[in-house]
Amino acid sequence: MQILIGQIDKIIFVNSGFFIAALKSGEKISAHYYESDVENLKDAAVTLKGSWEEHTHHGRTFKAHSLIVNQNELFFFLNRVVKGFTKKLTAELIERYGTDGLINILDNNIEQLMEIKGMNEKRLLKLSTGWKQFRSMRLLGEFLAPFGVTPALLRLIAGALRELKDPIEAIKNNPYTLMRINGIGFKKADEIALNMGLKNDDSRRIQAAMEYTLTEYCDQEGNSCIDRYALFEKLDRLLELGDQSRYDEALEDRIREGSITLLPSAKLSPTRIYEAEMLLMSEFKRRGKSIHAPLSDDLSAFLKNHTLTLGEQQYSALELINQGIGLILLVGYAGTGKSTTAKALLDLLALKHDPSLIMTCALSGIASQRIRERSGYQSATIQSLLVRFESHDTMPYKVVLIDEASMINSLLFARLMAKIDRDATIIIVGDDAQLPPIGAGNPLSDAIALNLAPTVMLTQIYRQSPDQAIALIANDVRKGIIPSYRETYADFTFMNVDIVNRHALKNSLSTSDFEEVLKTHAHNTLAAIAEITLKYLPESREKLNTKQIREYLSAFQVISPMRANALGVENLNSVLQEYFNPNPKKMIKTFKGELRLMDKVVHIRNENLPSYTPEEFKEGSDASERRIFNGMCGLIFRLEEDDELCYVYYPNEELIVQYKFDQINDFLNLSYALSVHKVQGMEYERVVMVMSFSHHIMLNTKLLYTAITRAKGHCILVGESGAFESACRRLEQSKRSTVMQELILTKG
Repeated sequence: MQILIGQIDKIIFVNSGFFIAALKSGEKISAHYYESDVENLKDAAVTLKGSWEEHTHHGRTFKAHSLIVNQNELFFFLNRVVKGFTKKLTAELIERYGTDGLINILDNNIEQLMEIKGMNEKRLLKLSTGWKQFRSMRLLGEFLAPFGVTPALLRLIAGALRELKDPIEAIKNNPYTLMRINGIGFKKADEIALNMGLKNDDSRRIQAAMEYTLTEYCDQEGNSCIDRYALFEKLDRLLELGDQSRYDEALEDRIREGSITLLPSAKLSPTRIYEAEMLLMSEFKRRGKSIHAPLSDDLSAFLKNHTLTLGEQQYSALELINQGIGLILLVGYAGTGKSTTAKALLDLLALKHDPSLIMTCALSGIASQRIRERSGYQSATIQSLLVRFESHDTMPYKVVLIDEASMINSLLFARLMAKIDRDATIIIVGDDAQLPPIGAGNPLSDAIALNLAPTVMLTQIYRQSPDQAIALIANDVRKGIIPSYRETYADFTFMNVDIVNRHALKNSLSTSDFEEVLKTHAHNTLAAIAEITLKYLPESREKLNTKQIREYLSAFQVISPMRANALGVENLNSVLQEYFNPNPKKMIKTFKGELRLMDKVVHIRNENLPSYTPEEFKEGSDASERRIFNGMCGLIFRLEEDDELCYVYYPNEELIVQYKFDQINDFLNLSYALSVHKVQGMEYERVVMVMSFSHHIMLNTKLLYTAITRAKGHCILVGESGAFESACRRLEQSKRSTVMQELILTKG
C-alpha cells in the first residue's frame, strides 16, 4: 500500500461517487467519495492510500482505496457534517472568530452571527439546529474516528443511538451493538470492534456473528430453521476460528437465554420465528374447523340472486364456507377466477355480517386497491391494519380476506393472525406458483403441503377471448412447459433480441471479444426497450398531465430479475428516467444518481416518517409520524430546496410522505424499472420484462411466472429466446427449511 499526498486541481470524471481527478502536481488519481458532492473536493488537500496502475484512457493513475481530506477539523465537520454551513460561510466564520471563539459563539451566543452579512432568522435557526445535533455527536465522533469511522458513517451511528444516554459506553461494552443499525451490519461492526482491540475469539464477537449468520440464513434466504453443523460451518467461514467448542458454548448461551429454540429434530430456529410458526400452525388447524352455523339453505338461489356463475372448483369453496368452516385456503393459478370466487364468498358471508364488519387486505397498496375494486368491500394493507389496531387486542372484523398470501412471511402472517378476532371467518387467497415471500418462512405453501386447513385448488383457466394468452402462457411456464410464445396474441408479445450463434461465438472468441458481443447485445436490448417505451409514453404522460397519478404509476412498468449490470434495474432506471422525465424543473443529486421532480420512486425500507393525508397536506396541517413500508410506489411532486425537503405522493396508500434530502439515499429509489421481487402483488396495465442470459442465475419458473402475471393488459418480453426457454425448463420448487415442516414431519 502506497501513500500519496496532494491538492486536487481538477475533477475529470464523476459517476455515483467514483471519480477521476488531477492533482496540482500533475498526477492523476481515482477514488470513491460519498460524504458530499465530489465537486467539493476541488482545491482540497488529500491523503490517499492505494497503488499506481495504468488506466486505459487516463494513463498512469493512482488508484486510491482510501481518501482523507486534510483540513481544519472544525472546518471539516461544519462543512461536511453540520447542516447549513456552506464552505464559504464556514471559512468566513473561522477567519473572523477563530476556532475556539466560533465554538463558544455556537454554544452560548449564536444570535451574534446575525452580524454576518446575508444572515437572517430562518438561516440562523437552521445553523442552530444543525450545530446542536452535531454537538451531541461530536464526542462520539472523536471516540470513533481512530477506528476508521467516516463522517457519513458517524451520522448514521449518531442518529441511530440518539436515544441512548451514553452511546460511547454502550459501544465500549459491546461494539456489535452497531450491527443492528441499518446500513452497518456485522462486517462493518466487526471491523470497528477489531480496530478497538477486541480479540478474534471474544465471546461478544462469536455471539454477534451467530446472530448475523442466523439472520442472513432466515430473513435473507427465507428459511426458519437450520442444522447445527450447517450453522457452525457458516460461522467458521465468517470468523475462521476453527474451534467448534466455542460455537457450542455460544449456542448454548443463546438457547438458555431464549433467543434460539432447539427443535425436536435438533434443528435450530430464532425464537421469534419459531413462535410465529407455532402460532400459525395452531391457528390454521383451530380455525379450519366447522365453528359457525350454515349461512344459506339454498346456494343455487343465492348464486342466482347475485348473478354469479361459478365452476365446480369455485362452487366447492362456497360450500365449505356455507358449512361454517372458520378458515379456508383459496389457492388458484393465473386466470382461474380467484377474484370472482373471493367476491362470491364475501357476498355469501354478507348474508350474516354487515359489510362494515368485512375487511379485505393485502401486503401491497396496489393489491389492496385491486381487491377493493373487484370485491366491492373495504380494503387496507396488512401493515396499515396492524398500525391502526396496535393498541387493541383484536380487530373488530368478523370476516377477513387475506389476498396475495404467497407474499407474506411467517412473522408478518403471525402478527396478522394474532390480531384477527378469535371467532372471525378467514379466507386466505393466494397463488403458490409465485415467488416465495421475502423473509423467513413460507406459510401459504406449508399450509397447503402439510394440509393444515381446508384447501380449494382452482386450476381451470377462464379466458375472456381466444387471443388472450397471459394466463395460458403463465401456466405453461409454471409447469415447466415451453409455451407457444412466438405466436401473435392481443395481450402477450415476445420481442426477440438474440445473439445469433451465441454458443459458437462464446467458444470461438476470446474473452474480451465475447464481452464486446455481450455489450452490443445489451445495447440492442436497451434500444428495443426504448422503442416500446416511446410507443406507450404519450399515454402515460397523458395520465400524469391529467393528474391520474395512480393510473400513471401502474400504466407501464419495466421489470428485470437483477439490480446490477447493463440490463439490471439500476441502469434501466437511468435510461428510462431520460424518457419519462428528461427536463425536470428541479432535481437533487444522490450518490445513486439524480432524483427529479415528478420522478416515479419506490420506498425501500420500513420506517416511521412524517406524513400527511392529502386533505391534511392541503389544509397545511402538521405532519404525523406513520409507518411507511418497503415497496410503496409513488411520485415526487415537490422539492423544497431551501428547507431541503422532498415530498412523495403514494396514491394507493393515500399518503404524502416528507423526506429530508439527507434521508433520500436511505429511503428512495427510482421505480421506472423494478425487480421481479419488488413487483410481487402488483398489477400493471403493461409490463416489459427483460430476458437475458446475463440474469441466468435468477431465471426459473417461479420468477418468470410471477413476472408474466403482473401484467393486466399486455405482457412484453424482450431479449433472448434461449434465456426464456431455459427459465421455462428450470422448475423452481422454493425449498425452504421451516419450523412448520420440521414439527409436522417429526410428529409424523
